[in-house]
Amino acid sequence: MYKVFSLSVLVVFIGFVGFSQKTKVLFIGNSYTAYNNLSQLTYDAALSTGDTLIYDEHTPGGQRLLDHAASPTAISKIYSNKWDYVILQAQSQEPSWPIQQVQQEVFKPAKLLCDTIRANYSCTRPVFYMTWGRKNGDAMNCPNWPPVCTYDGMDSLLNERYQIMGDDNDAFVSPVGAVWHYIRDNYPNIELYSADESHPSLEGSYVAACTFYTIFLRKDPTNISFTPGIDPVMAQDIRESVKAVVYDSLLNWNVGKFDPIADFNTVDTTSSSLISFTNTSLNADAYWWGFGNGDTSIIENPSYSFLPGVHEITLISSKCGVSDTLTKTIVVVVNGNGEKNSEEIIEVYPNPASEWVYFKSISNVTISSIAVFNSEGKQVTLVGSQNQMDVSNFPKGVYIFKINLSNGKESVHRIIKK
Repeated sequence: MYKVFSLSVLVVFIGFVGFSQKTKVLFIGNSYTAYNNLSQLTYDAALSTGDTLIYDEHTPGGQRLLDHAASPTAISKIYSNKWDYVILQAQSQEPSWPIQQVQQEVFKPAKLLCDTIRANYSCTRPVFYMTWGRKNGDAMNCPNWPPVCTYDGMDSLLNERYQIMGDDNDAFVSPVGAVWHYIRDNYPNIELYSADESHPSLEGSYVAACTFYTIFLRKDPTNISFTPGIDPVMAQDIRESVKAVVYDSLLNWNVGKFDPIADFNTVDTTSSSLISFTNTSLNADAYWWGFGNGDTSIIENPSYSFLPGVHEITLISSKCGVSDTLTKTIVVVVNGNGEKNSEEIIEVYPNPASEWVYFKSISNVTISSIAVFNSEGKQVTLVGSQNQMDVSNFPKGVYIFKINLSNGKESVHRIIKK
């Protein structure tokens, strides 16, 4: 009888850098989007790094999300193309209103718009354009709603509500307002507001363009060479700010959260040569298997008959044109009695994890040590034998758990920290 066990794992993470892209984008908003021709600024920023945006827009002044949800023009533009991204910008004040009002007048039309976007093309990702608090707070609504009387109060509510909309609708968040806050704190010489203390100056719109560039293309904004006639030093400070807030923490804004992650387990069957594969990939709907000898399969959970020996098994899991590749080296052996050997397994759960990760041995093997690495290959922690680990302080992302076993073997697992 045969047995299969894993020797090593090669993980190929999804990459979005180093090549030119054509990205189709629809901007739906109002004057905050229309000011300084933000869509063109974003196009020019992308073009300066060799990337191309194909874009359209619908940005009549003062429009709210409920207006867009009922607008024949907005809906027709959504249905006019298979967009990669549709940007949704609420009226500048409405997400900061009392939560009961926001739930009815902002969150509901936001969901309706996202449903419409996906009804047109399921692979389109909605992107919520997080705007900013007014320079000195919302004087109009302050008498009846004190939390918005200051910039900090209004801005914190906008930040919170845009992130809620992103999470509730499996959408990205373009955190322009968060970058504005960072710049106000660190570069107070950069004037982000126009004279009305609400709409963006050219510098403010440049912040937005660099932020959208980073969200769409997942590229370092410091590579942008386009500057729309603003001071070069200020432009560089803006790009560095976008890098610090956005590019260095893409998962905070849901970018990467919905990407496919390839993973699988192997189980030897009662057959003398048949190995079954259990597909444990996340966020994928299409699969390609390579069995190391030229044979392939597109079945989600295939079985395959192997000869004894070493075999490289590759799984490519994909969805909406984004893929992730995982390769495991397995060895199929037969024991001297012709009987099946018991498999030694370490179970690691839950996946994704938010607070604790647990380790369970399903045989007599024990854990000697556990090393955890982030997606860049840097070791996060190394601990001895234990059956659980607190990951609540780990940043969001994908981690590799390399578990050294008492029998001298290594068990490798990929865990998402959400």
